[in-house]
Amino acid sequence: MRSTLGTLLWRVCLGALLVCGIGLLPWFSHTDPALTVLKARSADRDPTPEVLADIRAQLGLRDGPLRLLGEWLGGLPRGDAGRSWISGAEVMPGVLHALGVSLLLMAVALVAAGCTAALLCARTLRTGLPRRTAGSASAVLAALPEFLTASVLATVVGVQLGWLPALGWYGPAWTVLPALALGLPAGAVLGRLLDDLLPGAFAEPWALAAAARGLPRRSIARQALRRCLPGLLPNIGLFVVGLTGGSVAVEQVFDIPGLGRTTLQAALAQDLPVLQAGTLVLVLLAAVTTGATRLAAWRLVGPALRDGALSSLHRPQPPVRGILHGVYGTTLFVVIALGLPRDPLALDTTARLQAPSPSHPFGTDALGRDMLARIAHGALDTLALALAISGAALLTGVVLGLLPRFSGPVVDTVNAVPPVLVALLATAASGSGPLTPALAVTAVAWAPLAAHTSALLRQERATLHLTATRALGAGPWHMLRHELLPAVLPPVTRHALLRLPGVALALASLGFLGLGAQPPSPEWGLLLAENQPYAERAPWAVLAPAAVLALLGALAVAAAGGGARRPRRPRRPWRARRPRHRTATETDADQPLAREPELASTR
Repeated sequence: MRSTLGTLLWRVCLGALLVCGIGLLPWFSHTDPALTVLKARSADRDPTPEVLADIRAQLGLRDGPLRLLGEWLGGLPRGDAGRSWISGAEVMPGVLHALGVSLLLMAVALVAAGCTAALLCARTLRTGLPRRTAGSASAVLAALPEFLTASVLATVVGVQLGWLPALGWYGPAWTVLPALALGLPAGAVLGRLLDDLLPGAFAEPWALAAAARGLPRRSIARQALRRCLPGLLPNIGLFVVGLTGGSVAVEQVFDIPGLGRTTLQAALAQDLPVLQAGTLVLVLLAAVTTGATRLAAWRLVGPALRDGALSSLHRPQPPVRGILHGVYGTTLFVVIALGLPRDPLALDTTARLQAPSPSHPFGTDALGRDMLARIAHGALDTLALALAISGAALLTGVVLGLLPRFSGPVVDTVNAVPPVLVALLATAASGSGPLTPALAVTAVAWAPLAAHTSALLRQERATLHLTATRALGAGPWHMLRHELLPAVLPPVTRHALLRLPGVALALASLGFLGLGAQPPSPEWGLLLAENQPYAERAPWAVLAPAAVLALLGALAVAAAGGGARRPRRPRRPWRARRPRHRTATETDADQPLAREPELASTR
């Protein structure tokens, strides 16, 4: 009870600190909010001292930031979040309307993500074996830029084919295309994480006994899915909050009045009442989602967690074959090697948007610059920055994941702040610079890894072999070093590598919104942002950097051991077959479920 109250108090303090920090942001950044509000209201009006003084008097800026913050907090119990500094309208109705729009979009995007994850895990659910190409497929889907996918869907499906509406928000039909742009990458990540857990569930004693008794494979697959869900629920909760407040680029492309876009516009205009209200709503949504996911996890495996009666889902995997490593690595190396001798800044206005040719294998951009040269020269910066951010996020996520009582509220609070808003806050605090987007992405990239680590550790501590090891006198350090970390680090590392292209895409999204790398930098994200308006006329200008990002994701997953395994079981392990002699290198977990009757009879 005390720990629950302490966690709740810690969560309230973090949320209050975040909201109050946003309310004091203009004074921390030494900017004049009256000038920013004037530019947002009327960009053509001259900022004379009289005009600025009038705005300060209207907004009450002369009373100081603490007085404004106190008045705003005092109105919250009455449901009054003040009035917008830009439009003068009441804040709460507009924020709640934007929240409803984002929640509907998030719900449809989760359906799309669930369907994508189900397709990626279909073979594993059917056979109990990981799909040989699931890792590569999930990496390619996870590397899809949301704003690029949104632009292609809006242009091709919405405008050219006319199958679905492309712009605006007038009904359920307008949710399909933006939900697909958001759901495909999210479903790829969830599908890869689920595919990492399912083989361990199928190898547990209950699954082996069920197969030996001849129970329908659908029933076993359904129970295996239920067994793996608790380890994914924290990340699903993070996706709920992230899709609600972090889909800024997609909302910009489809002109959706969602909460992310509303918060971004308020942040750019320093409309503090709207910005504070939007952030507060996201923090409350994160708290509710976290409570719901914990309750669902307790309903699924609560008694087993209490009694320490679980089996470990993480078993040693066979050695990874090097075929896919070689294909992905060689292709990426060849692209970089062929492009480095070329000049990425050479302009040729007579060769604008040329198609791929022997002289320009990847075509040219809108200024006639060689795309192969820009991709190759941007690879060093992009790869180095993405790897550094991913490494820092992995280390931070694992360390904080070991302290769930401390990190749980921090994860929820950090995840409630969109990366775009973090970039704006970092820019206001430290100024604009090339490292500002990296700091913003690093500040939020560790949260999913910490949630994943905490969820896996919670289940791993309740396993039977850990209970036996603890009973034999093993201390906490021995348990952590020799039992817990070896079981948790491999899947969390694969998770981090799967998000490696997403880190580059987060930087690309900031560039797409004008907060990332600036021209003429050949950074991959900036290449996507620069050439996105020409996707219809010159698709190669966006397909080339997008394909390299997908190749990077596939290489990362293959290096982590996903998608490069060659299973030693037959293609149809559910069909009963004649027993054969097993070699010494084959473990029980390597055998198909159809052979478990003999194994169960010998145990």
